Amino acid sequence: MESLKMGGIGSKRMIIENVSPNLQQHLNKVSDINYANIEMRPSGILIYINKGLKNYTWIIPFYHLVIYKSNGISIHAQGKFINFKNNKLFKENKTFMSKLMNAKVKFDERYSFQF
Repeated sequence: MESLKMGGIGSKRMIIENVSPNLQQHLNKVSDINYANIEMRPSGILIYINKGLKNYTWIIPFYHLVIYKSNGISIHAQGKFINFKNNKLFKENKTFMSKLMNAKVKFDERYSFQF
């Protein structure tokens, strides 16, 4: 029900431009294009990385999640990062990214201190 209220909780696939060295093993070794999807959950996100017929899921709670807007978008957490390419596929996910940012802000507001 919550996913219907939010208007969807998953992104369309995006092209991976770069990853941290400890995530490199989950990408295709040949020069194929690597894709990933993001799915929002109540207390974090799941990033699905597709490697041939195998899938790798990176679980990130909101309190670890850091998002940078550079040339594309960069997601950092737990000593790892993933950069998504800024292209047509990324631009199709603009509404999803704004939902993700709002969910992160809403989560952080629960733990803000009032002085």
